[in-house]
Amino acid sequence: MPDNQRIYFISDLHLGMFPKEKSLRREKLVVQWLDEISTDASELWMLGDMFDYWFEYSKVVPRGFTRFLGKLASLSDQGVKLHLIPGNHDIWVFNYLISEIGLEIHRESLLKTWNNHLFLLGHGDGLHKGDLSYRILQKIFKNRLMQWLYARIHPNGSTAFAQWWSKKSRMKDGAFEEFLGAENEHQIQFARQEIEENKEIEYFIFGHRHIPYDIQIAEKSRVICLGDWIGNFTYGVFDGSEFQLKKYLPDQGSIIKQ
Repeated sequence: MPDNQRIYFISDLHLGMFPKEKSLRREKLVVQWLDEISTDASELWMLGDMFDYWFEYSKVVPRGFTRFLGKLASLSDQGVKLHLIPGNHDIWVFNYLISEIGLEIHRESLLKTWNNHLFLLGHGDGLHKGDLSYRILQKIFKNRLMQWLYARIHPNGSTAFAQWWSKKSRMKDGAFEEFLGAENEHQIQFARQEIEENKEIEYFIFGHRHIPYDIQIAEKSRVICLGDWIGNFTYGVFDGSEFQLKKYLPDQGSIIKQ
């Protein structure tokens, strides 16, 4: 990658999340950030849950997110490569963003190499094999027949139901999570197992947990959770030699160290 270019990573915007007014303010802040990184971004990797709910019918896409989608289209037009690994909230992204924006979708975690630095990228959910109920739910969501049946519901009804479910869940559990410790976080446990098989992986980059952290697990291996844009406003950036986890503060970027 060119010396003056950067690769950016972001996750868990949850745009459209209740309440609507706060979501709009967060969307405008994300767009401001995207505008700022447009000067040196070569790639933007979105590691899931960009939307709190997204389902594409063959002729209908969700209402809202106009500013965010417009800015992504602008970045794509200027040559920035856009990538999305869907999360558990935007799992039903199909071909709209591909055809309209030129975004590339990756359905599974994947390995990427930049300047001889090996990354493993993923949303970061479903890594704990013991979480059987979550895995079953994900299989249902990914099932083609179940998706076809869900698409038979009128968009007004399905969207209202999904938003009600999300709101109920947030009111019950909240949007913020606590760090469980390096020995208990499933993403870190997963990474420790993976480097036993592939010691060349330097960076494990995840979203999902909404907790920004950067943990060293081996001499040259780190696990990074990108946090969220609900309360943390954090992102990752790779300059070709070093990865940094940063917090977005307009006009100043503070590095998060742990």
